[in-house]
Amino acid sequence: MEQYSSGERYGTKRPARRPRTSRPPRPAPVRRLPRPRLTGLGGGLFACAAMVLVGGIDWLLFGSSLFAYGLLFLPVAAATALWVRPADLITAPVSVPIAFAVGVWPVSGGSGGFGGELMGIVSALSLHAGWLYAGTVIAALIALVRKAVLIGKRRLPRRVA
Repeated sequence: MEQYSSGERYGTKRPARRPRTSRPPRPAPVRRLPRPRLTGLGGGLFACAAMVLVGGIDWLLFGSSLFAYGLLFLPVAAATALWVRPADLITAPVSVPIAFAVGVWPVSGGSGGFGGELMGIVSALSLHAGWLYAGTVIAALIALVRKAVLIGKRRLPRRVA
């Protein structure tokens, strides 16, 4: 009794399948960082949650040091721009300054009710705008480079043909 594949039986042939080969695992030092793909909203929520956490830790460890807060804001801005999915790249430079403003509350140094807290936040934002601009520029540059790479990959097959 001969065995036919379903393609041969009905007059159509399928291409032969290549056997799967398992790749050897990479050594531990060569592995990459995780590559999550966040939506635009997810990237904004990640950045806000990370900056509130950074602000709280800064308040506990350093006693409301805006220098440490600003310094820790830069890697959060870069991670947000790197982890946003390609369709939502434009949201990274928009959500990063919002996250800076949301997370600055614990370290703003406001006192005396709602008005005092609000004035502390506004003062912290205006006096430390350099960190805010630096993080926004980092996020914008990363998003711009990632978009340029995507466009280059998309145009490459056209040039070859």
